[in-house]
Amino acid sequence: MDTDSALLLRLQTEILETVACGEPLVAVADLLCRRAEALAPGAICSILTVDADGLMHPLAAPSLPLAYSSALDDLPCGPMTGSCGTAAFRKEAVIVTDIATDPLWHDYRGLAEPLGLRACWSTPICDRDDRVVGTFAFYYRTSRGPDELERSIVETCVRLCAIAIEHEQVRQRNHRLAYFDALTGLPNRGRFNEMLTRAIAMDEPFGLLLVDIDHLKLVNDTVGHIFGDMLIRTVAERIADCHPSLTAYRLGGDEFAVLVTDCATHDALEQAASRMLAAVRGLIQAGEQTIDPHITVGGALFGSDGTDGASLSQNADFALYHAKDIRRGGYVRFVPGLRTSMLERANMVRSVDQALREKRMLAHYQPIVRLDTAEVVGLEALARMRMPNGRIASAGEFHAALADPRIAWQLTGQMLTQIAGDIRHWLDLGIDFQHVGINVTTGDFQRGDLEHRIVDTFERASVPLKHVVLEVNESVYMGGNDQMVPRAVKALRERGLLVALDDFGTGFASLTHLLSFPVDIIKIDRSFVSRLGTDAACDVVVGSIIDIARKLDMRLVAEGIETPEQARILSDLGCAMGQGYLYARPSSMEDATRLLTLFAEKPGGAHDAEKRRIA
Repeated sequence: MDTDSALLLRLQTEILETVACGEPLVAVADLLCRRAEALAPGAICSILTVDADGLMHPLAAPSLPLAYSSALDDLPCGPMTGSCGTAAFRKEAVIVTDIATDPLWHDYRGLAEPLGLRACWSTPICDRDDRVVGTFAFYYRTSRGPDELERSIVETCVRLCAIAIEHEQVRQRNHRLAYFDALTGLPNRGRFNEMLTRAIAMDEPFGLLLVDIDHLKLVNDTVGHIFGDMLIRTVAERIADCHPSLTAYRLGGDEFAVLVTDCATHDALEQAASRMLAAVRGLIQAGEQTIDPHITVGGALFGSDGTDGASLSQNADFALYHAKDIRRGGYVRFVPGLRTSMLERANMVRSVDQALREKRMLAHYQPIVRLDTAEVVGLEALARMRMPNGRIASAGEFHAALADPRIAWQLTGQMLTQIAGDIRHWLDLGIDFQHVGINVTTGDFQRGDLEHRIVDTFERASVPLKHVVLEVNESVYMGGNDQMVPRAVKALRERGLLVALDDFGTGFASLTHLLSFPVDIIKIDRSFVSRLGTDAACDVVVGSIIDIARKLDMRLVAEGIETPEQARILSDLGCAMGQGYLYARPSSMEDATRLLTLFAEKPGGAHDAEKRRIA
């Protein structure tokens, strides 16, 4: 082996070892330039990279002034762009032996000549797919071209550059896969954990916002995952661009985390959340589909709300969870009492979950009666939980657990099965009654299978759906996309079920709901009934509700009747049906059976048709 070959082999070995040791690309390129210049003393070495848009960027040129290299940054490759830009454009070596006269350098002589550069030979660097990813150049201070040794040096260096650049691309790709989300381009959960740890170590004020996209599942289920992904990407872009102090991370699914720098107070954190909520608003148009994006946000402040990553993240999560319950589409900050209530809720979810597994969730029934005769015409089914010690817990004691969609869905499944079996039992006994009301939650609608579950359950028990009333309150109507609940309710009504708007008057826009949603029965909330006879304004409101229901040909039931005076006032105002402790408390299936046997509305008689209509 001759001396030149040995020197080139040594160069190759040294550079490959440097690449294998994980040195940064810029360090590898700098070393390569210095070794090449040592082998070719008359040459000045420069390496540029070429990006996907065809723009050049200086990588290494240790013997050239920084100002010269900086002038080449972002320069586009082209047919008349000096030696390097032209070589990248042509994808072939370009030798310019006289910069002063060559037309390729017409626009760039002012950069080279003051440095005494008279000639330049540039060779493109291509990756394994034959795409130009850089250039390797020798400059000379005399007007000449390369000699044979320099050609061998450049051939070796170009090959080494291609290996080093590809190695860097693989490293960057692996880093991106490890630390960045493929769908949104945002840093991912792993990167968030790193940056959260770093922020805590710096011990400077910052805030943490946790974000959920509202109703993403509904978008996926109704218009498809392509639009769901578009919603995620758009929300990510809007959050990331809303303010320099906010750094967004995608944790997965519909969840994001946002670190807010220089944030020392809850007021400042709330301002950041408000800025983000505003930035996300604005319809997304995708072909013929329009998506209205909304997010819900919970926040916690480093220091007062947690001094380590685990506690800070957990407290922000508590705030987000609470926001989804009480302020969907808004912001809730963490307060110390929230942790207690969330932990209590978590314990309650576990208790109900266990009761469901052990079949300790029971259907109890409260009668619905005619106010004029006190005959029982129907029942409302209410969930109760038998505690391990045998005590029966009312719904109020475990209501918080029903905010968990999974728990709500499972409870409804068990209740449907019990109620269908109980109705079948009453029908077999020949007891005459009209309906049993069944309460459903937002979680029941979110799965999209409520119609299927109801129909299948009652068909298995051979119970006609005419005996079922679906009771839906305003929060459920407003708990999802504008069309999710009405569409499901419409399908069920077409099956023969009746639908009751429960707790009427306690939510907002109640009258609007009567126009927008398919409803057969209005149930006046107990808060109105309890004030009858003592609050003149309440008497007027209840009278107006009764009048509206009559004119809209809707049936009416007053809830929470506890005194004969309340029953009398309701009857005088024109309300025909009611339920409450005056008549009976919710009771077991066995007690409800005895009650129906004694007081069920008797069929037949002159007023039967009217009785059936107003029930």
